[in-house]
Amino acid sequence: MKVYRFDAQGQLRMEDAAIPQPGPGEVRVKVETVSLNYRDLLMQDAAHTGQLPGRMPVSDAAGSVDAVGDEVDNRRIGQKVVVAFFRDWIDGRFRPDYMTSAWGGQSRDGVLSEYIIAPANAVAAMPGHLNSVEAAALPCAGVTAWHGLIARGKLQAGDTLLVHGTGGVALFGLQIGAALGARVIALSSSDAKLERAKALGASDLINYRTVPDWDKVVLDLTGGEGASHVLELGGPDTYQRSLNALAAGGTLVQIGVLSGFGPQPNLGRLQTLNADIAGITVGSARHLAELSGFLTEHALHPVIDKVFGFDEAAAAYDHLRAAGHFGKVALRICS
Repeated sequence: MKVYRFDAQGQLRMEDAAIPQPGPGEVRVKVETVSLNYRDLLMQDAAHTGQLPGRMPVSDAAGSVDAVGDEVDNRRIGQKVVVAFFRDWIDGRFRPDYMTSAWGGQSRDGVLSEYIIAPANAVAAMPGHLNSVEAAALPCAGVTAWHGLIARGKLQAGDTLLVHGTGGVALFGLQIGAALGARVIALSSSDAKLERAKALGASDLINYRTVPDWDKVVLDLTGGEGASHVLELGGPDTYQRSLNALAAGGTLVQIGVLSGFGPQPNLGRLQTLNADIAGITVGSARHLAELSGFLTEHALHPVIDKVFGFDEAAAAYDHLRAAGHFGKVALRICS
């Protein structure tokens, strides 16, 4: 089979490898599509400094079960599946040791390969209305939004959700919120992207380039109350404004480090608001199955920006790094 690995300079190199065999409790997945996340750029940057030579990258894959090991009775050959972000976080509360089981990170090879081996319990049935390109968008971005807004944030109809940007997590959050009947306020630096967000269900649009005091606008739009839920994807450059825009009793879902690491925000506001911060690092295989059921129920399709071929991995990374995308960037491994 063909796989990609980082070389010592952080460049992606395709190489040959033996097709792996599943052990007890495992399945082999023939990978049809993978999708990229901002995390993949961080891993490439680490590889560029010599930290991850030989690492196979990428965490998000969808495909079909190609072989099953002994003691597997919940998966069948030919079944369409999506692979959970964490190999070992199947259900229940998060534990720190789950971090080392994340695909394509500091400790484990990823899924940028024609075949992978995964625990049978760490894959979920692919939603029947999605193709593999759409399904490959779910494990990181989709589950992150679901875990933060639904499993932890308890978002519901009538709530107000503020989302940052138009990347994968933001658009999943927008679609989930709109489907539930929440009011969704979208932030972006592009009027064209905001219009596309409106077509997905955003109720209010704010261009933060032309309106830098967007937190005040959120308060004005909500009659001074603020947003009950904030999907915080920016980092230090936006965190304080997100806190300013948060409603009393609200939840700030903390995900992003996209603007880097810098001055610490004033968290005293949380106490006066009786509000919460939910720190989120993706989610479990159970969250993936729940999200899949929700997308099926509401007939929602993930937003795909562009699909590259398996031999175009470097171009896909470059496209993601250019940050002009709207939705997810994917690579088709096989048909």
